[in-house]
Amino acid sequence: MKFQELKIILKRLYKEYVKKHLFRIILALILSILVAGSTSATAWLLDPAVKKIFIEKDRTLAWLIPFLIIIAFSTKGLSLYFARMNIIRVGQEVAGEIQKEVANNILVSDIQTLDNRHSGKYISNIMFDAHQIQNLVSTGVLNLMKDSFSVIALVSLMFYQNWKLALFAILMMPLAAGFAKNLGKRIGKAVG
Repeated sequence: MKFQELKIILKRLYKEYVKKHLFRIILALILSILVAGSTSATAWLLDPAVKKIFIEKDRTLAWLIPFLIIIAFSTKGLSLYFARMNIIRVGQEVAGEIQKEVANNILVSDIQTLDNRHSGKYISNIMFDAHQIQNLVSTGVLNLMKDSFSVIALVSLMFYQNWKLALFAILMMPLAAGFAKNLGKRIGKAVG
């Protein structure tokens, strides 16, 4: 499929299916940002928790930091729940609309078209394809938003806490991945 064809299809899908659910998608996007923020807040709070509570034995922070960690985890859990709920509902509504359109097209088709294909093929198109679209919308879109924002927030936190160590870690990750891939190939050859 060429890029222009894909662009036309995506524009049509946006106009016909996504545009009417834009409020829910934006709400899920905002909630995904809250998930990312509370994930990085939890990581940020663990450092002072260890230093102030266990090493310096500061009693005033002994109740404050755990309370803030509970708030961060609660915010993450509630935000993730409501984001999933909104995106899953969008996925179900989009899949339902597509199923109705396919069923309406089958109902107005001529007899020759209906005789040329097995009825199981129609059922497969209605059920399986719509379910795949529902999974894409409900799982794929949410994970893309949530994970992207979480990576950005956690990498930002890494650079805020220790930029030298964060830069070293980011530079070493591709080298470690290449080494692991090379080692995996060698082990695969030795075993096989």
